[in-house]
Amino acid sequence: MKKFAVVLFALVVLGLLFLLVVAVAGMSYNHLVKLSQAVDSQWAQVQNVYQRRADLIPNLVATVSGAANFEKSTLTEVTAARASVGQVKLDPNSAPTDPAKLAAFDQAQGQLSSALSRLLMVVERYPDLKATENFQELQAQLEGTENRISVERRNFNTAVQAYDTAIKSFPTFLYAGICHFYEKPYFSATPGAETPPKVQFNFNQTAPAATNP
Repeated sequence: MKKFAVVLFALVVLGLLFLLVVAVAGMSYNHLVKLSQAVDSQWAQVQNVYQRRADLIPNLVATVSGAANFEKSTLTEVTAARASVGQVKLDPNSAPTDPAKLAAFDQAQGQLSSALSRLLMVVERYPDLKATENFQELQAQLEGTENRISVERRNFNTAVQAYDTAIKSFPTFLYAGICHFYEKPYFSATPGAETPPKVQFNFNQTAPAATNP
């Protein structure tokens, strides 16, 4: 009888331990799901702001191309850069797990940013164009969009960091891969990435002449 009680007690303890392990594993799994969904949600936000910028470009190009003698090569560069962005196909609702694909996406977006910067620098030579209400409105919208891009990229990297840290921590790293939780890449930091790119320029001002000591 005493032996039976000991066995029964051992079974109860083992059962409780098993339930505890299942409960902890379940909570850990659910936590990973939430973190993964947070990354995907933030990725969708990144895609939205980049799409917003792409949607502004046709109107910007149409407005600028109306200026007499405007440099056509600059417009062609912007249009080609926008087309290159469209060729990089990524799921808008699921963050990429392939670093190469994210790098290609980031490179295409960076080329478009550079082309837009050069376009706006050229516009400085056309004060009549700069003064039009339509251009000023488009420039303000573009500036706001660039700010949002900087914010959403930073938020995306923060979400990925939390997720990647979780799947590499104990005990989740023991089963993360089995449950198809894989590491996700970040946006690469670039010099000056801590601040949004400026889209307003004033190249008509000259630097003050240096004075001799």
